[in-house]
Formats: sequence, C-alpha cells, structure tokens
Amino acid sequence: METMDWIAIGGGLLTIAWINWWFLLARRPTIRAAARGGVQEVAIVVAGGYDPADIRVRAGLPVRLVFDRRETSPCSEEVVLPDFGIERFLPAHRTTTVDFVPEHPGTFEFTCGMRMLRGRLTVEASEGGR
Repeated sequence: METMDWIAIGGGLLTIAWINWWFLLARRPTIRAAARGGVQEVAIVVAGGYDPADIRVRAGLPVRLVFDRRETSPCSEEVVLPDFGIERFLPAHRTTTVDFVPEHPGTFEFTCGMRMLRGRLTVEASEGGR
C-alpha cells in the first residue's frame, strides 16, 4: 500500500469514529420543560436530529412538544413516542404540536419513523409523590 492509501484509510476510520461519537456518545444538555398556563412546553428543532434531544418533565401534568422541522429529509418526517402511543407526521418547514400527559415517572424514547433520530423524555415524579 502507498502512503495515500494509508491516509485514506485513516481518514475513513476517523470519520466513522466521529459519526459514532456524535450520534451515540456525545452528551447533549438536558432541558427542563417550561411551565406555561399549567402546560409543560418545549420547542424542539428537527434538523438532522432533535435539539434539544434530552427533555425533563413532571408526571401528571400536560406536556406540549412543539416540533419545528427545518428540513425535507424523509427520515425526519415523522416523530414516534411509542410509550405514549403517539405517531405524528411533521410537515417540512412547519411546526407541529404534540400534546399528552405522562402519568408515570420513567425515561421514554422518541424517535423518527426510521428510528435513526433519537431523543429522550425523562418524566420525574410530581411534587406530592404522584
């Protein structure tokens, strides 16, 4: 093998490592839902992923997730919250609101329809022990 072959292989391996770190290991900040009028609301930008992708809410209170889809990638055209029975189409370059009430504490995943884009909803016990 020649030097350029080794450089190409090394570059490819570095790219694979970076992609795995970015999508699987990179820590994203956790956002606590802001309470407005008794509803816990978070705006989520959809563009190659979810931002924020790690959200905290309280159990027993209504949650409103406002997805702002800023792309046309077919992967991001649907959001799925399987533990809440929610599947919602996200039109490109529009916002879509998803309302629900998480009854029990736990950690729940939300994904695109292809399960490539991922986010996490952490539901904490409400004040008063519910």
